[in-house]
Amino acid sequence: MKPRRPIFALNYIEETIDCYETAASNENVCLDELKWATDVLVSYFEVIESTSITAPLRFRFNKARKYEKPKEDILDNASDTENFIPYPSKDLPDLEVTTEELSKLYMRRRSTRWFESRPVPSDSLLRAIEMASTAPSACNRQPYSFKICTHPETAQKISKLAMGTSGFSDNIQSLIVVVGDLSAYPLERDRHCIYIDSSLASMQLMLALETMGLATCPINWPDIEEREQAMQDTLNLPKYLRPVMLIAVGYPDLEGGIPYSQKKPKEILAEFLN
Repeated sequence: MKPRRPIFALNYIEETIDCYETAASNENVCLDELKWATDVLVSYFEVIESTSITAPLRFRFNKARKYEKPKEDILDNASDTENFIPYPSKDLPDLEVTTEELSKLYMRRRSTRWFESRPVPSDSLLRAIEMASTAPSACNRQPYSFKICTHPETAQKISKLAMGTSGFSDNIQSLIVVVGDLSAYPLERDRHCIYIDSSLASMQLMLALETMGLATCPINWPDIEEREQAMQDTLNLPKYLRPVMLIAVGYPDLEGGIPYSQKKPKEILAEFLN
């Protein structure tokens, strides 16, 4: 926050330390998450004024702190000396993509329903998912996952659960089921976040695949309990994992038709408020 107050976060710092102590003592904790928590708390206690509340919490943190990341677990894109803390905007990488080039990518990505009968490389799907994970997410919870099916017969069977795919479902070569995780949110008021966050990531996913020569078609998931149950049974999903959408993926049939999609003019979409 700007300007930073000399004392802040008192409403939840004790709860945070409670969670940190639990995580630090868990042998199965994600080391990257633990490093992030450690770096942020180190930074916090460096800048916060010492009070009767913060002093004992600092002591507890230092006692619980035992982070040491094994070399084999170091992320490819981050050295072990890098701090996982907020950084200034000036440190963001330079942008080489022009607005016109980005617009061309947006125009090229169109819902494709006709694909060539050839397999989609798994490494391409995983690379696109990695890129999709950089999408914004409320509190960085990333409450979604991607269930990938590269077997055409199974992909076609799953796609038919969504309805609205008759006529082209038998042409689908690969399918991704986007699943939201309701367990990421303890409060009912936040249950809609799985749809917002997974949709943001899904758009980045489809654009990433387009740059790899792979076409996509997002498929609406109906809010019908019978269909929800069928998908849960098919993918063995617990109740807190809910389908958000399906995405067909494949190499486009160059002779396959792309529906013309008339977009609303900006004069209708945009309204400036005083």
